[in-house]
Amino acid sequence: MDNNVIVATTQDHLDVETIQDDLVILKNGTCSMLISTSAINFGLLSEEEQDATIYAYAGLLNSLSFPIQIVVKSDKKDISSYLELLSTQEKKLHDPVLQDRMHKYRQFVETTITEQNVLDKKFYVVISYQMITLSGKVVIDQSLIDKAKADLEPKRDHIIKQLTRIGLTANQLNTQNLMSLFHSFYNATVKGQKFGTAADYEQPVVAPNVAR
Repeated sequence: MDNNVIVATTQDHLDVETIQDDLVILKNGTCSMLISTSAINFGLLSEEEQDATIYAYAGLLNSLSFPIQIVVKSDKKDISSYLELLSTQEKKLHDPVLQDRMHKYRQFVETTITEQNVLDKKFYVVISYQMITLSGKVVIDQSLIDKAKADLEPKRDHIIKQLTRIGLTANQLNTQNLMSLFHSFYNATVKGQKFGTAADYEQPVVAPNVAR
């Protein structure tokens, strides 16, 4: 019996080493913090409000002394829970006229979302920390995480403060949010997947048979 079991996992092909302490840690030692932010419908603002928003955004950019990455994630709008709610309410109605109206409304919503391919857009700001060493090799341990958090947390607070001045709501993604987000990147058709710890997604899914 061969004791050298070869375990294959898709994670071997990803840049992400792990997600821990609200940080995404890459295999090269880069630690990234993600901030989710709301959005503004710029076209609906008055001219004065548009000017104020532009000046506030320019102020954010001019205040930066470190690089940031802005990520826009677009997904097809998932209205399954809303349609279920409408269906439940429809069954509770006793008036045939109201039932018919609810039924037509539910069909209208479903058809509109499907035919017009309505997208749900989410916005993120990414800030990263990468430790420089003489050897070029970085050991991924708690020391690295502590240094990354000490470097990134003041930058996070600064960005959130600047985004608030624009009129946006911003929050740092925690470990659970990060796992769900990155899972959705690679599994766009899977909905509702939940993870409790990093071990939930680090478990190998393919293990070849042991040679006997």
